[in-house]
Amino acid sequence: VQLQASGGGLVQPGASLRLACATSGFRFGDHTMAWFRQAPGKEREFVAGIPATGYNAAYSDSVMDRFSISRDDAENSVYLQMHNLLPKDSAVYYCAATSYIYALREAPAYDYWGQGTLVTVSS
Repeated sequence: VQLQASGGGLVQPGASLRLACATSGFRFGDHTMAWFRQAPGKEREFVAGIPATGYNAAYSDSVMDRFSISRDDAENSVYLQMHNLLPKDSAVYYCAATSYIYALREAPAYDYWGQGTLVTVSS
């Protein structure tokens, strides 16, 4: 099983970034996918999740209306489009997969994890 996150970088406040997570080794179409993030000294937190159906995506309150999660089952990939980035969005972003049908917000519910991609928002 592999989840390879990419797309992070250093951007200024207000900028946009699109993260991608390419996966292999499991039945992508049967899994709910999610993005989590972890800032230095803080716990890993749920950012967004999208069920296998592609409907009823869930977002944390802190990113609602700024971030959008999507999936491409043909490419076995999940994406996170981030707009109007803020310094508080700086963190390592991880993609994760779970066999639960809902986008759960608890990290232990996820079976597979990627290695993370660093997003730094700073002027």
